[in-house]
Amino acid sequence: IVKNGMKQGEKMLKKLTQQATDLILHSIASGEVMGANFLITKGNEELVYAQAGMADREAKKPIERNTIFRLYSMTKPITAVAAMILMERGMLDLYEPVADILPAFAHQKVERDGKLYTPERPILMHDLLAMTSGLVYPEEQTMGGRAVTKVFEEACARLESDHPVSTQEMAEKIAACPLVFAPGTSWQYGTSADIMGAAIEKIVGEPLSAFMRKEIFEPLEMEDTGFFVPEEKRKRLAATYASVLQKEKRTMERYEGNHLAILNDMSGEPAFVSGGAGLVSTLDDYLHFARMLLQGGIWNGQRILQKKTVEYLTHGSLSANQQQAMQQWIGLEGYTYANFMRRCVAPELQQGICVKGEYGWDGWLGAYFANLPEQDITILMGAQKKDAGTFSLTRRLRNLCLSNIL
Repeated sequence: IVKNGMKQGEKMLKKLTQQATDLILHSIASGEVMGANFLITKGNEELVYAQAGMADREAKKPIERNTIFRLYSMTKPITAVAAMILMERGMLDLYEPVADILPAFAHQKVERDGKLYTPERPILMHDLLAMTSGLVYPEEQTMGGRAVTKVFEEACARLESDHPVSTQEMAEKIAACPLVFAPGTSWQYGTSADIMGAAIEKIVGEPLSAFMRKEIFEPLEMEDTGFFVPEEKRKRLAATYASVLQKEKRTMERYEGNHLAILNDMSGEPAFVSGGAGLVSTLDDYLHFARMLLQGGIWNGQRILQKKTVEYLTHGSLSANQQQAMQQWIGLEGYTYANFMRRCVAPELQQGICVKGEYGWDGWLGAYFANLPEQDITILMGAQKKDAGTFSLTRRLRNLCLSNIL
């Protein structure tokens, strides 16, 4: 990084931090986001940290370093690590049928041309990790997608009732939905991580939240990470906003809806512990998790995974047929998918700066994570923008910083 002496390197990083801050401010002014923070580290050195905007406009609370964000799908890599812990202990066989652990999956059907058939083989545990199970998120194009939509609508309706849907009940209801393709024959992003979470609960005999806290959050000192926000930390939870068009101008509108059966206000231990979307965290907490992976399973003297297990976790890929289905996801050109993460295999296909071997994932509200193992770099971003995923600001910040750092 410092090619021409320490002072020049420090000057460059200071300039980069200001440019990153200016990019966030520009995004706020254009109505793209309410606020965000962004962090890049190399080894144990912090290269760039930028923050700007509001965590809660109505309460006049700015985005801070310790702002708590809803991770949504950035929960998935953590669920993958929980599965890896069980795999290396001999408690989880990835060739085992899901139905051996969750019996409701024993009678699944796959939709073909509007009719239901028994698939050639059952969903295996590794199909969950690769999203090759045939399980999908709510959508209206397929019989399976419409059935899952009803499951999540019911779960959302019962969220604040006296009988909310539990993790195991959710898995049973999803098991009753038709698959959109036979297991292993294609790829589609869906509810597989939620089913993995339910399977982990069955294997260990305790809630996923308790297992993650004991095996991951406590040893990694992820003190602000969990499936709900305690009362004493509620003031640090960022509000969620939607970017809307009003009189030909973009503006931010507060959003308080419950999505994917996750309570927006994150109050109280949930009955449905979502391995696909349920966690909240901070940039620094997630940094501990990301650094553990880059350091071969160790963080601050605590071993979470063996080195060989981390290699397996971060080197997966899809078959040619499965990859063809994934290529329909605009923005992930050059990436393959495995173990609840994207992995860059052909950087020349990406419309931006990335490197071979990079892996990570993002979340529905704009939380973002990437590890560049060869360069020992971690990229993290926090935001709470409805329907964001990896959005324009994320890509612009990446390109700005990586073009100067790599």
